[in-house]
Amino acid sequence: MIVGRGPSALAALLLLCCYTTHAAAADLADKLRDDSELSQFYSLLEQNPVANATLSLRSCTIFVPTNEAFQRHKGPTHVLYHITTAAFSKDQLEKTVSSDMEGNPPLYITKSRNGDIYVNNARIIPSLSVELTNREGKRQVMHIIDEVLEPLTALPTAKTEINNLDALQFIQKADQLSVGDNKLRTYRSQLALMKKESLYNAPGAHTFLLPVDEGFKITTRSSLVDGKVIDGHVIPNTVIFTAASQHDEPKTSAAFEDQLKVTVSFFKQKDGKMYVKSNTIVGDAKHPEGVVLSEIVKANIPVKNGVIHLIRRPLMIIDTTVTQFLQKNFGCNSFKFVNDNGENGALRKFLEVIMDSGGAVLDGINNLSEVTILAPSNEAWNTSSIDNIVRDRKRMTDILNMHIIKERLNVEKIRQKNANMIAQVPTVNNRTFLYFNIIGEGADAKITVEGGGVNATILQADVAQTNGYVHIIDHVLGVPHTTVLGKLETDPMMSDTYRMGQFSNFNDQLNNTQRRYTFFVPRDKGWQKTELDYPSAHKKLFMRDFAYHSKYILERHLVIADHVFTMKDLAQMSLTTDNVVLPTFRDSLKMKVTEEAGHLHDEYASHEWTGYVITWNYKKINVYRPDVECTNGIIHVIDYPLLEEKDIVVSGGSYMPESSICIMLANLIMITVAKFLN
Repeated sequence: MIVGRGPSALAALLLLCCYTTHAAAADLADKLRDDSELSQFYSLLEQNPVANATLSLRSCTIFVPTNEAFQRHKGPTHVLYHITTAAFSKDQLEKTVSSDMEGNPPLYITKSRNGDIYVNNARIIPSLSVELTNREGKRQVMHIIDEVLEPLTALPTAKTEINNLDALQFIQKADQLSVGDNKLRTYRSQLALMKKESLYNAPGAHTFLLPVDEGFKITTRSSLVDGKVIDGHVIPNTVIFTAASQHDEPKTSAAFEDQLKVTVSFFKQKDGKMYVKSNTIVGDAKHPEGVVLSEIVKANIPVKNGVIHLIRRPLMIIDTTVTQFLQKNFGCNSFKFVNDNGENGALRKFLEVIMDSGGAVLDGINNLSEVTILAPSNEAWNTSSIDNIVRDRKRMTDILNMHIIKERLNVEKIRQKNANMIAQVPTVNNRTFLYFNIIGEGADAKITVEGGGVNATILQADVAQTNGYVHIIDHVLGVPHTTVLGKLETDPMMSDTYRMGQFSNFNDQLNNTQRRYTFFVPRDKGWQKTELDYPSAHKKLFMRDFAYHSKYILERHLVIADHVFTMKDLAQMSLTTDNVVLPTFRDSLKMKVTEEAGHLHDEYASHEWTGYVITWNYKKINVYRPDVECTNGIIHVIDYPLLEEKDIVVSGGSYMPESSICIMLANLIMITVAKFLN
């Protein structure tokens, strides 16, 4: 403590201030030296005299990678690329800042929706930034980042000095740059032929997508790269590094005008591979509508006017059939290539299963002039239930055929079919239908498809081919992975039955995997029909106060046995008897099942299909979706509930099934008799 006001006290105060200043001045270097998580960068910093001079004499911002980041990093580290000669807190960082590396190549600052800040492809770790003043009174800032920053560099064999190239210079000098084995000769040639150089040396900050030579192995493909296609490979005035990219968020490309509209977006597979896709929303004679996917083979190459991503094949160009697309498997040249070289294309496992099933499925696809494939992603095959089925070649062929539609079916067509009802589409089997549903609106809309009891979501729609489309889905259709309750809960066509079963506690039993259920589930439209036929009764069926009676009605629809009954089983059984008797929870269910032709699936249907019809109590009820498999049973979706007017009595606000009234009457008679005897 300093006391008094004499000269000695003042000197002591000045000494203390001086000490404090020197202590603060050493803090930035001290923090780097003393933090064990930053030791690798500090070691490199010590060896760089320019970096040391900057720390001693100038204001600066240092982006410091963690040791963990260095473990993932391959190749040399350029310390000066991590330093700027001005001090920027996180809030002060502009869209670009100049690095202290020779030529002063820029660093690009982007912010994600969740508030994270990125410098190039490295995230600034929140709460670890430090701001201090050095001995010279210069303000300095340190940000900790999760990746080592990688500038564009030349090969050791390069004959000329290469500093801070723009995208055009990158293309022209690509053979001298450190970009792996990737070559750009074909695209460079087309760029010059189309005289589009100005697009690539334009000042500003843009995103450039450059297809490598591997993507032009189809000899005619390069001739399809015209000026509009080149425009479609540039996202103007926006810099997108992969770590900071918004998944599947469309960005306007330079090919966006009245007659041609192309967007570009990035997305990441669960295996970590990054893809980019073009979506030609409005096309013309040379540029058909649809999505084209391309894997990013080398990402995040910073240049003077933006960032470059090298991609496996050109965008916008649709020049392969569905079969060729599957065989190439996102860039692989053949099925053999996939196996021998371990390429991990997004549909690799789907192709493997097709080939393991004998190849007949692929031949069938190849013979279709128009086709749409619902292709499960690699992750969709990673379940134990599928492992057991794959060995059964016949069943696997049936499951694969469930993923094939004999028409061009893009999202727009699904929307049209879905306008008044859940869209239903026959597969190549003709006896199996897929049911599409669109949930939500606009960019947030999600498209689901149900087949064989499995609900899948379309992860990537409208991958366009010359003879159709491929939609990538997240589950394998026809291989159940949920119980009867799980299916009831998630299927939009069965929501009314689920709701009724919830408040009556009827649903509780449907998760029991020790039992085998056959459940005749009225679709929502069927319950809506009862509202017209029995308006008062329908209202009470969905009221909690009448849960007992709702449960009674539902129990009639649920068959409990040691095995399930498919529609084919029931039709066969019906050939030898007037009524098939099935055990339900309380009693038995008597019905007859036949196959009939007609508009079985809706009054709006445009085709006649042969389907199953249930005859129950002299009523004919169409089976809308037969044999929806679940892990503990099977569901048959029917067009109308097993319900009759005599089942229901509505009087004076009370509502009871007829059987309940009989029980009450019997009880009253017994009470009366007992009183009389007494």
